[in-house]
Amino acid sequence: MKHHMSYDYLASLFQQGVLREIGLFMKKHRGGVAIELCNPVAGAFNACLQMIFGDGGFSEEKIRKEVAIIRYIADKTSIPVPFVLHYGMEDEGPAGIGPFILMDYITHAHNLTAELNTPGLKREDRPILNPDIPQEKLRFAYSQIAGVLLQLSRPSFIQIGSLEEVEDGIWCVTGRPLTFNMNELVSVGNFPPSKLPATTFTTSTSYFSALADMHLVHLSTQRNDAITSTEDCQHTYVARHLFRRLISEGKFPSAPEQKQKPFKLFCDDLRPSNVLVDDDCRVVGVIDWEFTYATPAEYSYSPPWWLLIESPEKWPRGIADWVKTYEPRLKLFLEVLEEREDTMIRDEGLTEDQRLSAQMRESWENGDFWVSHAIRNSWAFDAIFWEKVNTNPRFFDKPGYEEGLKLLSLEERNGMGDFVRRKLEKSETRTLDDWDEEEVESNREGWI
Repeated sequence: MKHHMSYDYLASLFQQGVLREIGLFMKKHRGGVAIELCNPVAGAFNACLQMIFGDGGFSEEKIRKEVAIIRYIADKTSIPVPFVLHYGMEDEGPAGIGPFILMDYITHAHNLTAELNTPGLKREDRPILNPDIPQEKLRFAYSQIAGVLLQLSRPSFIQIGSLEEVEDGIWCVTGRPLTFNMNELVSVGNFPPSKLPATTFTTSTSYFSALADMHLVHLSTQRNDAITSTEDCQHTYVARHLFRRLISEGKFPSAPEQKQKPFKLFCDDLRPSNVLVDDDCRVVGVIDWEFTYATPAEYSYSPPWWLLIESPEKWPRGIADWVKTYEPRLKLFLEVLEEREDTMIRDEGLTEDQRLSAQMRESWENGDFWVSHAIRNSWAFDAIFWEKVNTNPRFFDKPGYEEGLKLLSLEERNGMGDFVRRKLEKSETRTLDDWDEEEVESNREGWI
């Protein structure tokens, strides 16, 4: 929080009553668990106060949404999830622990990452799929997860957002989609919570447009050390405008608006670490459902990025090598997925039009996989965009920064110089808290 002041004003801010009132004001407008209000820091004309929060601003919202989706999955599927005994908000838990969920412990031997990880890696090393893992073991593990994905993808919804049981046994989309990326943007990305999507969505295009705008706001508000040079700032600026153009021109999603696929359940955090298995590698529980919501079908129709455990943008040998290593595993996964589909169709647990295998194969081949991955992951966006989206002829005729710059509107090109200059100046002279909401809105209005 920043306040323009006179020279004798700073002393009054140190009064306990004033600080308490300011702290309550900040907490009211941000939400979340406030831990500490730091003393005012004076500049030449301003005083800045920083509130340290112990959450991403969504703790109570996350609790409610996770409890709802766990109960929905338990009611509508056979996916093993924890049984919720009780839950409560910030002022309802013991010893001031904050929002909480009390649930049954699921007896298990390991999580799936431990089963699939490369032997010899240290605890602090990032896990990577064991390259020498026996084919049958991997096939069995993939088959287990394929069953989870197929069950999640069966329900269809008419809106994008989070579920709520509005009547006994009646579930509807009633709240905004709370995503893993939104939580990370606020928690560690200096993103103003007020600029996040706040409603449900009725079309994929409107939702993806909102996410494209969110990437633009993130560029403005991200930590100053995220931009390393003029060239780096120019590339991030152009990438986000090109991405928004891709959405506005209808190149993604590929289905015409009137024929869009139904909205499907998708969990941002479904990965091997959250899948609990027994000594025989059989799934006994799936946990951490808070970022699960009804999404455009393009998410559910994308093949899982975690088949190698590690994501493409963090692969130690680069994205191209990730693709080379990933494709044989994807081929195996799709084979196993088709087998599970056949079995479920035969047992009348799935219909022919609910198959995922063909959709996932198409997503990988036409590049939808990469657009879906980039739009969900702000810190992966630039690497994925320039290497896999911008180079796809389905989206852009001519790849590269210079060609991309030509596609920007005159207003966008003219605005880039001033934006880059301001961004670099702030990187040199100001802290991350100096981006106030008026500046964010000013920059955003200039782009949009």
